[in-house]
Amino acid sequence: MAAAAYRSGENLTNEVDGHEHKYSPRQNSVSHKAIFMPDGGTADRSELWNGAEASEKRKDARTGREWVLALPNELTSEQRADLADSFARALVERYGVAVDVAVHLPGNEGDDRNHHAHIMTTTRKVERDAEGKLSFGDKSTIELSDKKRSSMGLGKAADEVKEVRQLWANLANSALERAGQEARIDHRTNEAQGLDRVPERHMGANVVALERKGRETPTGNHNRRIRAENAQ
Repeated sequence: MAAAAYRSGENLTNEVDGHEHKYSPRQNSVSHKAIFMPDGGTADRSELWNGAEASEKRKDARTGREWVLALPNELTSEQRADLADSFARALVERYGVAVDVAVHLPGNEGDDRNHHAHIMTTTRKVERDAEGKLSFGDKSTIELSDKKRSSMGLGKAADEVKEVRQLWANLANSALERAGQEARIDHRTNEAQGLDRVPERHMGANVVALERKGRETPTGNHNRRIRAENAQ
């Protein structure tokens, strides 16, 4: 519930413990949000995630799964939102889960190309009952153990994740092509691509802000060294 409130920039109350997660001040950083259901409709965010919480009995149960997408800076705001939504609809169709989309703008002190989306999915299949209320069923296949997946004729969950990463790359590249952009992304590691190049480390908003002010950081120094070695 806290994650859903933060991602969407809303105030949501967890009905299990009564705690209100107040994140409405963040709403200006959210450029787009939507919820997709298997029936083709949508759902109330509070109802959805309170239902997901209530459907789990184990204290250590996973109530949601999140995919974080780096949205191409070459696309327009509308195109980025459409791309995030297309990925969400693909997950709905693939797993029968509900999907909550929140597209975030770059931070004021971070990389101004850092358009990204948080895609939260329920871990259970969701439908509406005869009264129109949300009904949470079995766990989706990506949440099952490898033993259970094997009995169903499915591969390992880790391979499933790779397939979803490839799905995202295909959708993103199609969006870039339609927009007339030459840029493309590749979901594979450098090694898998056959690239003799050492990857750089991710620089978070705080590190980027310091670097922009002219202050060297360990991560920044590491990346500068890697870029020099790759260039050589």
